Amino acid sequence: MTLLPHLAARLYGVPLAIHRPKLDVILAVLGPRIGLADLAAPSGFTPPARPASTQTTKVAVIPIHGTLVRRTVGLEAESGLTSYAGLTAQLDAALASPDVAAILLDVDSPGGESGGVFDLADRIRAAAKTKPVWAVANDMAFSAAYALASAASKVFVSRTGGVGSIGVIAMHVDQSEKDAQDGVRYTAVFAGDRKNDLNPHEPISSEAHAFLKGEVNRVYGLFVETVARNRGIEASAVRDTEAGLFFGQAAVAIGLADAIGTFDDALAQLCESVSPLPKLAASHSGLFSNPQMESSMNDRTDPAAPDRLAADPAGSPSQPAAATAMTVADAIEVAQTCTLAGRTDLIAGFLEAKAPPAKVRSQLLATQAEASPEIVSRIDPQSAMSASSTGHPASSHNPLIQAVKSRLGTK
Repeated sequence: MTLLPHLAARLYGVPLAIHRPKLDVILAVLGPRIGLADLAAPSGFTPPARPASTQTTKVAVIPIHGTLVRRTVGLEAESGLTSYAGLTAQLDAALASPDVAAILLDVDSPGGESGGVFDLADRIRAAAKTKPVWAVANDMAFSAAYALASAASKVFVSRTGGVGSIGVIAMHVDQSEKDAQDGVRYTAVFAGDRKNDLNPHEPISSEAHAFLKGEVNRVYGLFVETVARNRGIEASAVRDTEAGLFFGQAAVAIGLADAIGTFDDALAQLCESVSPLPKLAASHSGLFSNPQMESSMNDRTDPAAPDRLAADPAGSPSQPAAATAMTVADAIEVAQTCTLAGRTDLIAGFLEAKAPPAKVRSQLLATQAEASPEIVSRIDPQSAMSASSTGHPASSHNPLIQAVKSRLGTK
């Protein structure tokens, strides 16, 4: 059984989100096999090789290569096809795997079928809210392939790579003259005025043309809305591209990409962004000057942060931190805590990880406990003499203790 008629039905008379030159190649390869001998196949055409999805450290790499279709019906190796169903399975597996911290879409595709592409784009956009999902045009992310790439939270394009072709096209073949030359005449018997629309054995009717044009416009509207939403730009700006192609820096300038970079650049930056915070270096100078202050900072809770999960009530540093937005008050407290601990070098890392103040305190204390079994004081030895002469407790002259007490609201 041949699948060629099935493939032809998926190419003709339906809206396609594909780069026009690639469509011409497909038609040239398929045409002679379905009786359209005038569409000669170009020489030297080789379907692109597509490696299986790979995982580097904690980043899953999903290749989006070749012509995109809803289902491949077993022709992946023969025709260079990649299915939305297969990509969905890879995406779901990466999301479910505890060993995957982020996902990189390696895109090299001219696009393909419109059926199924926007559903997958929505899944990619939703996945980016759970784990970082980046994409790189390596080198081609056109039409349907760009619809998928645009759903990533960050899009790279190589210096020679391109994005765009945000448009929809449909083809109708009228082979009635060829039929006449061959001495063949087809007669369609049908019920329902629209049942015979787009019949390839007769010229397209004005009604059928209007219907096909309307469907092309409808899918185009979905395409424009998807890209505008994913990229945070106006729909009018997307339409103004007129399905053009944008390469390198031009893609960044128009807002269809975020940065210039190769696949290796994108992978390295994504790996770095999901790397865990470096283990705090041991310090023999001590973090805190008073055991009571340690207890106060460990026991303290933060009831004024309703927009994030509270820290583990047991104070266990093994509990995962809430991956939600950090309030300004939390950020200030984290910075102050690190400053008091003498570890200002860790502020940026904690803020980038959105670590709650409670977890920061726990990690600082736990690290200090590992580094030294005893608490080393930073109190000025002269402060006791100064206190005796003034009649005030020594602790009242320690700026570190005073700062902590001020944070705790005690005198």
